[in-house]
Amino acid sequence: MTEQNVLGGPLEECGTDPVTGFLRDGCCNSGPEDVGSHTVCAVVTAEFLEHQASIGNDLSTPRPEYRFPGLVPGDRWCVVAARWLQSHADGKAAPVVLAATNVRALDLIPLETLRAYAVDVPDDLAGLS
Repeated sequence: MTEQNVLGGPLEECGTDPVTGFLRDGCCNSGPEDVGSHTVCAVVTAEFLEHQASIGNDLSTPRPEYRFPGLVPGDRWCVVAARWLQSHADGKAAPVVLAATNVRALDLIPLETLRAYAVDVPDDLAGLS
């Protein structure tokens, strides 16, 4: 069964370079074993990475034992919803790809908040003015 994104459509791929996701499948899929809820597809920035490190979540240092390469600005990564929300509260949130953000993120983060950081580009640009 395909998981849903926060927009109500099928969950799209977040990133494969590096390969992200709790299941390391490129998507922000989530399930009962994903206690941290790695559901927000973020495009990490230097400011976000620094903030995460300051709150005890070092996303820059490689951890091969967890198949974690370490992130650099511009990488797309499925981040823990509560950690992203903490960065938002501190004014350091990373941009979000809504089509690749799991609907389960809405358990913690209002859609309006996620939309404020959206970097999605719609397939049909005709509606943009």
